[in-house]
Amino acid sequence: MERRLAAILAADVVGYSRQIGADEAGTLDRLRVLRTEVLEPLLAAHGGRLFKTMGDGFLAEFSSAVQALSCALAVQKQLASVTGGLQLRIDLHAGDVVVEGDDLLGDGVNVAARIEPLAEPGGIALSARVREDAHGRLNIDAEDMGEQSLKNIARPVCVFRIAPPGATPAPASPALALPDKPSIAVLPFANMSGDNEQEYFADGVAEDIITELSRSRALFVIARNSSFTYRGKSVAIRQVGRELGVRYVLEGSVRRGGNRIRVTAQLVDAETGNHLWAERYDRDLADVFAVQDEITHAAIIAIGPTISDTEQRRATRKPVASLSAWEMCQLAQWHLARLTLADNTKAEALFRRASTIDPDFAPAWSGLSRAVCVSAVYYRARHIRDAARESEPYARRAMALDPDDPEANASLSQSLVLQGEIHGAAMSAARALTLNPNLARAHFYDGLTKMYFGEPSKGRDQMRQALRLNPREPANHSIRISICASYLQERDYTGCVDAARAVILEHNTIAGASRWLAASLAHLGRIVEARAVLDRALASPEAGLFRALVEDSPPVYRPEDHEHMLEGLRKAGWDG
Repeated sequence: MERRLAAILAADVVGYSRQIGADEAGTLDRLRVLRTEVLEPLLAAHGGRLFKTMGDGFLAEFSSAVQALSCALAVQKQLASVTGGLQLRIDLHAGDVVVEGDDLLGDGVNVAARIEPLAEPGGIALSARVREDAHGRLNIDAEDMGEQSLKNIARPVCVFRIAPPGATPAPASPALALPDKPSIAVLPFANMSGDNEQEYFADGVAEDIITELSRSRALFVIARNSSFTYRGKSVAIRQVGRELGVRYVLEGSVRRGGNRIRVTAQLVDAETGNHLWAERYDRDLADVFAVQDEITHAAIIAIGPTISDTEQRRATRKPVASLSAWEMCQLAQWHLARLTLADNTKAEALFRRASTIDPDFAPAWSGLSRAVCVSAVYYRARHIRDAARESEPYARRAMALDPDDPEANASLSQSLVLQGEIHGAAMSAARALTLNPNLARAHFYDGLTKMYFGEPSKGRDQMRQALRLNPREPANHSIRISICASYLQERDYTGCVDAARAVILEHNTIAGASRWLAASLAHLGRIVEARAVLDRALASPEAGLFRALVEDSPPVYRPEDHEHMLEGLRKAGWDG
């Protein structure tokens, strides 16, 4: 198989079928003039070779991207005066091609052909590779369209567009100021099926995602009526960002084949054009509404954490003194996720500074409440009950400022659950879930309260939902440790052993899960194994935390369950 690098020029006639239908003889005559008087002479002058014709289109090869672009510019400049109104869309790409006789095949040719719909009539679309090669050699004004998903091309391609000769550039719309919090627009999903009935499904997916994103008070979400004005338009993501005043844009497509449907979605940073997340969903279309709900739910689970991670990283790149209250909270969240006492202390300080900068900013107070609780639960820097009592006024301050903030309700639930006020904690968790059913923290606290009320199976379901909603949360080991406790509460010792071993293996921590593992092994009569687990925990760097967790159980665990755990540890040799 012979390969070589080549620049490919692809072009086709705009509105060819319509013109053939209206004036077949005249259109064919103009097409002959186009080829003999414009294309062939200019291809020869620029070192090009015509290797394929397809009725109203053709493909040409050049050894240089600069030559290919020079030829394309010359063709578009000469066309109007020679061909009686025929217009071409021309697209260019440079890449690896496969040689098969006089023909060329491969990805380099395919990409060039797929860029074509992005060119305006009389204009040129070119890949970033061609734009880079031509930079400094040709004086062109190319609009950056950002990364584009092309039909049957695996990876997005960065595309630039050159307007037709003599076109008056449209006045640029003034860029709208970005809100303090992250902002997102969901564009209408493209219907790639050729079936108008699928338009309803595509719109339904996009509308449901807008609805679910709007539940989050941490996001500024553009309304459907504004984002859907871009339907059917090839528009650069950066332009959408400027015109709608958003930092993130979600775009996607829907394709149906038989009883299968494929939905693709991409989250793009509108400032840089970088793709932050992309996913493809292939489903059987047995129940269209169930599939629509499933895809929407899966997309929401991924979009929220991706935006959160991006915002936190953005905050780390700025001097602390220049941060707004919102950005300071994002930086605090970044420190929380690092899971060290030193970082938690920094996070607490940042939340306090944010609450000083803007005393009416509810997320600063709910974040402060959370950091104080974490300092006790994870690191024992405070006594659990002291931390819970200290954190409660912060959570209530957030609630007073914004009663409908699900994070504030979740922080209050956390504070109350650590004080043993289980009924109040359950009510706050339920309220948080009403406001945002996708808030992982609230599912966790709701699960803890269900365990206390003697429903370990239901509690475990809620905790697993928390893990499903935020699978990348660094502190998920704490949720999985509570799942271990739910098995012990049911006296399902084998389930507890399996769950505890998975936590220790996957999270490289032994303090929290070892108490449940050793106790369950002992209750199963596997005393030697239980003693080995206990000895390892007491000899590890986490020995102090292990002792604290055993001796001072959080009030959320029922006294009888804690005592049952102690019985198992005593069988294993614990002397406490």
